[in-house]
Amino acid sequence: MPKKTAVKDYIRTIVDFPHEGIMFRDVTTLFADPRGFRMAIDQMLHPYAGERIDKVVGLEARGFIMGGAIAHQLSVGFVPIRKKGKLPGRTLSQDYKLEYGEAIVEIHEDAIQPGEKVLVVDDLLATGGTASAGIKLIERLGGEIISCAFIVDLPDLGGRKVLEDLGMDVHVLCEFDGE
Repeated sequence: MPKKTAVKDYIRTIVDFPHEGIMFRDVTTLFADPRGFRMAIDQMLHPYAGERIDKVVGLEARGFIMGGAIAHQLSVGFVPIRKKGKLPGRTLSQDYKLEYGEAIVEIHEDAIQPGEKVLVVDDLLATGGTASAGIKLIERLGGEIISCAFIVDLPDLGGRKVLEDLGMDVHVLCEFDGE
């Protein structure tokens, strides 16, 4: 077995999941390996050394894993953005388009205070739909997004351009061509 020297080496590809023609990039193998997980957290933190961050926002669901670990390392609060109906308190909602249909994400309306500096985290950037919806929620609460960080970018799907067109700084650890 070849030595794993990069985050990308820890991510497996599952062919035809969840349906035929999809190359699913599975980060659970990265999360399960202590060296790989530490490498990913360290690399996601590196660009923000010395930067003021008040909150880390994780996008459902794998963004919670990375976001929680990053918030811990930074000694800042963690805020989840969840699918509709999953948060118990008063929420703000934002709809967004999926490849086939629509979805809604929510944030607690008291999760972020105006002027707080926010880092948005998720595992994978595809079309940018979920991240865009999360950005809109954070901005509606008055949060200032310093950057959006992802483990994987699928550049063929255009999500990075979508976020950059919203004025976002985007940081990714690796890319995979195709879907």
